[in-house]
Amino acid sequence: MTEREDLPLHDYDHLPVGSLISRIRSLDASGLQTLMEYEQRHANRVQVVSAMKSRLSGLAEGAQPSGGDPAAVGGDAPAPAAGGSQVSEATSGPPVNPPSHGDPTNPAQPR
Repeated sequence: MTEREDLPLHDYDHLPVGSLISRIRSLDASGLQTLMEYEQRHANRVQVVSAMKSRLSGLAEGAQPSGGDPAAVGGDAPAPAAGGSQVSEATSGPPVNPPSHGDPTNPAQPR
């Protein structure tokens, strides 16, 4: 039985489905089979299992794993918390000024 730490994709359980389907293209048949068995025993998501079966079929027909590191952190990974907020004056929205006659969404204020 494969443990989470032995999977060919780092942090597999937390990858979004779209990213996961893209990343399986970098795996060989053995790695993909390991991942599919793990998926079927745990979440068993139809879309993911179907994509894995389709990719396994392609590999059996001669397709090659695509380039890239399946363990790399991609753009879909959460941003590191150590850097703080990425908001600055250049990226923040315009200031919000309520109308002078009150806030129309607040029924306690006069209109």
